[in-house]
This record gives sequence, C-alpha cells and structure tokens, in this order.
Amino acid sequence: MLYSKLFGKTSKTVSADEESINAQYLIRGGFIHKQMAGVYNYLPLGLRVLTKIQNIIREEMNAVGANEILMPSLTQEESYKTTGRDNMEILFRTEGPSGAKYVLNPTHEEIVTPLVQKNVFSYQDLPLSVFQIQNKYRNEPRAKSGILRGREFNMKDLYSFHTDETNLDEYYEIMKKVYHKVYERLGLGKITLLTYASGGAFSRYSHEFQTLCDVGEDTIFVCEKCNIGINKEIIGEQTSCPECGNVDLVEKKGIEVGNIFKLRTRFSDAFGFKYLNAQGVEQAVEMGCYGMGPSRIMGTLVEVFHDDNGIIWPESIAPFQYHLIVLGKEDETFEAAQKIYNSMTAAGKEVLFDDRREVSAGAKFADSDLLGIPTRLIVSKKTLVQNAVESKLRATGQVEMLDLTKLL
Repeated sequence: MLYSKLFGKTSKTVSADEESINAQYLIRGGFIHKQMAGVYNYLPLGLRVLTKIQNIIREEMNAVGANEILMPSLTQEESYKTTGRDNMEILFRTEGPSGAKYVLNPTHEEIVTPLVQKNVFSYQDLPLSVFQIQNKYRNEPRAKSGILRGREFNMKDLYSFHTDETNLDEYYEIMKKVYHKVYERLGLGKITLLTYASGGAFSRYSHEFQTLCDVGEDTIFVCEKCNIGINKEIIGEQTSCPECGNVDLVEKKGIEVGNIFKLRTRFSDAFGFKYLNAQGVEQAVEMGCYGMGPSRIMGTLVEVFHDDNGIIWPESIAPFQYHLIVLGKEDETFEAAQKIYNSMTAAGKEVLFDDRREVSAGAKFADSDLLGIPTRLIVSKKTLVQNAVESKLRATGQVEMLDLTKLL
C-alpha cells in the first residue's frame, strides 16, 4: 500500500471529548472516524486490523467444528415477546409498513433458536454449534471509551445445542480452552484471565474473560495461584477462589473481552424446541452462548500496547508488517525504495510504503510511531552507500542494518 494513496491520514490532534487512549490513537492514526457517540467508521488501516482479529477468531471456531452462518441485524419484535425480553432498555426499535414493529438485534438467541429448531429433530442431529461475526446494536446510556463501549459494535456470537446438561458441560469446557487460545494468538494470553461472574437468570455463574488493564471498567479479584478472577459483582457471596479456596485475592482492573453462558433451556423452552431421544421421547434442548467482540478487542489491544508516541501492534493483527520509509528527495533513493517495495510485496509481505516526497523525516517517524507497525525499514543515501536498509522494531526499539541484497 502506498501511503500517498491511503484513504485516512494521521492527525496531530483529536477532540477533547475523546478521553480514552484507544479513541485518541485510533482516530489520530486514521484507523477509525467517529460518526457519533458510540458509532465509528472503520477506515482501511482499522479495517485491516479488525479483519485480522476476526479471522483469528474464525479459524479457532472452525477448528472445533462450529458452522459459520450470518443472521439478520433486523428482526420482528414478536420474537423478543416470545422470550419475555421485549422490555430490555438497550433495544433499538423501529417501525415498518402498517406499523410492523422491529428490533435491531443486541444479541441473537431469539433468532438462532427457532432457526436451528427447523433443522434439528432427533438426538442424531445433536450436538450442533453455529456462529457468526456481525454487528450488534445496543442503546447504551454511556457510549464512551472509544470502541470499548459502543452502540454499534462488532461481535462473534456462537450458540451450541445439546442433548443433555452433561454434553453442554463438556462443550463449555472446550470453549474455555478455545478462548484462551484466541487470546494467546492475539498477544493477550498472559494478561487475560478466566473470571467468574454472575450467571443472571441462567445459572449460578457465568464466565468472563478479563484482560488486566489499569483503565478497565471492571474490578476483579485475582487468585494468583490459579490465575483466575472473580468479578466484584459476586464477591459478596464468593470470597475465596472457586478453584482452590485461596482467600488471598488481589484486587485489579480489567476489560471484558469475552463471555460465555450456559443458557440451559431458557430459550429452547420459550420456543418449544425439543428433540426425540433414542427412546422416542421428547426432551428439551440444552443451549450455550459464547460471545467475543473483535472491535472491543481492537480497542483493548491499543489500551494495553502503546507508549507516549502511539500504538504498538502485536504482529499477528498489525495492519501491515513493515513500514517502509524514504529519507531525502533524490530520485535514486526513491527508485531504490520502490524496488524494495515491489520485491517485498511480490513475495507476499505486507508493506506500507511512505512514498511522500515533501514530508520531513521527523514527521514520517512520528507517523510511523503513531501507526505502530511492527518493523520500520528506512531507505536513505546513507543506507544505500552501505547497500543496506535500517530496520527498527516498534516494540523494542532494536535497530540493525539489513543487507539489501538479502532483503531483495
């Protein structure tokens, strides 16, 4: 990608309303553009990051045999009346022709349950899991913290269907491991903890995945023996570690980057979703729900991986792997840089080439730090005399000279 052709450029300032680091750096870096409170446009750089996060999640869901589908954002209000959730304050509502009432889905239990019901008849059709990666809509009263809390946001939601509670429990444990693997690939593995939370109307406990971060909205109490957390909302009833009984818990802040629930028969009962067991007897279908927000993860990564100069993207989800910068205005230097760019892209490398001639070296370096691409490659008269390119790692600041012949 040529920087001169890139839609969305860096800026030195951002609105004073944007207090969160992720909003400041993502807007200044040209990754996102704020449409209104809680709603953002994803520009090319931001979309590349979001897509990479989505693809890592998608690969891990596919690896455990989940079927990817895509459900509508809009559905009839009647579905929410069926489950008794039509009074949720977060629902965005609208009307169609002849006064028909619709809802913009904040989640998809009301859609996926009757959908799967049409394709499951006996125990031989179960277990089954389906997932999607799609935008959700919630009328959040406090749309703040950049893309950490939005009114429109991107989400992966997976739903599993089972013959009995034992089978649900087994799959639930599998998904815990899958989630940990996703966070490991995203660079968040060491600081993202399985956290016990309230199960609400579904069960005694649900589980969240909390990334430790000083600006997190959630307070969790961490058992450092088991490396798990307990959300403050349940600490009154759970004053020790649920895993080992340890009472020496450490208070920390976290950002919720995923949650999983055992829905049991809450929604299958509402829709009369049953199956025939081996004896031909009708049984209620057991369900689980597993949510993970790619856009929220993107914001979390910025909150965790940054310095005073900008973002420091993990390699697995960076918009580009290399940021190629030319110093000077000489034609020979630009021609050499163009040759490097052509060679690297032909070899399948992801390169952002800053081909601007009228921009100072200082401004290019500042933009490079802000964008946070893992490796900066510098081409100049000085490096070409040495038949080399200067390489600098964004995360560590390590600098070395790379032989140009080998690089090409």
